Amino acid sequence: MSHELERHGRGAQADPPNRFEAFHAEADLEQLREEDSSDERKVKTQFLVDQSRSIVSENDSPDIPFRYSVNPYRGCEHGCVYCYARPTHEYLGFNAGLDFESRIMVKDRAPELLRDWLARDAYVPEWIAFSGVTDCYQPIERRLQLTRRCLQVAAECGQPIGIVTKNALVARDLDVLQPMAERRTAKVLLSVTTLDAELARTLEPRTSSPDARLRTIRELSAAGVETGVMIGPVIPGLNDSEIPAILAAAKEAGAVVAQYILLRLPLTVLPVFTDWLAKALPSKKDKIESLIRQCRDGKLNDSQFGSRRRGEGPIAEQIAQTFRVFSKKYRLDETRPPLETRYFKHPTPSSGQMRLF
Repeated sequence: MSHELERHGRGAQADPPNRFEAFHAEADLEQLREEDSSDERKVKTQFLVDQSRSIVSENDSPDIPFRYSVNPYRGCEHGCVYCYARPTHEYLGFNAGLDFESRIMVKDRAPELLRDWLARDAYVPEWIAFSGVTDCYQPIERRLQLTRRCLQVAAECGQPIGIVTKNALVARDLDVLQPMAERRTAKVLLSVTTLDAELARTLEPRTSSPDARLRTIRELSAAGVETGVMIGPVIPGLNDSEIPAILAAAKEAGAVVAQYILLRLPLTVLPVFTDWLAKALPSKKDKIESLIRQCRDGKLNDSQFGSRRRGEGPIAEQIAQTFRVFSKKYRLDETRPPLETRYFKHPTPSSGQMRLF
């Protein structure tokens, strides 16, 4: 199915220039001797301390279903070639290609920062997304446990949270999520892009396998956690035909709700994705790009609110209709009650200062 990629275990095969930088250096892998290429092509992941003073981001986009989000990490080891968050790394002086997936910024004070933010007198509770940008359960979370500790803060004060992840690691935290789910203060969406394990290994190389994600839906659902599936993203000509099968598999595993989002290629995501297409799926590149353009008014990306998540035109409508029909068939389209905010109590801040009233 796929051709040999230059950088094994990495999604990005190109390092697009940082749009904020005047100079750009690029490795010339073609000049390496064959016996040298294996080591030179390997890119080690670096974890760097992020000194951010706030952990909660506020969003005012009219087509995003949450106001607040928590992101313990910047950059993502998963290396998904389509990730819309890649351009955010350019603000840090990195590139949206390999840097995004190999130079991970770690907010080591995330739990304390979240506690202090929730402790503010002015805070009126509403649900918070974990994470709105990069995956809060990327592999380093297994060791650092920043997301787990943030969940423990939320559980302590009754703060409702919604998780979207591609990683089966979320099941590790069932001991925290299950009691929260009993009070309807937690829900989880597993992002399943494809059921084809070989495609997943190149498209999103360091995520959990499709089978592992379905198993996680089953484990969370069996424990009473409201769990759904996110088909994200739908890539016309690549995985759109899998929509019925993904929804059927998710339903069988216990999912109760489904969502999808059409592929977005903002800014420097575009060259990363098209370069990957050319190297991994050269015979399908022209067809996939043509179908994307048919969903984006002749362009490869549309940044307009409303249409950016669903697309426009006959191909986009066909995708939407397929999703609607099979979501209804598997009863994954039913409206779910909102998460509860009535259990919320302001936590004690990290300073230990008690509240007077």
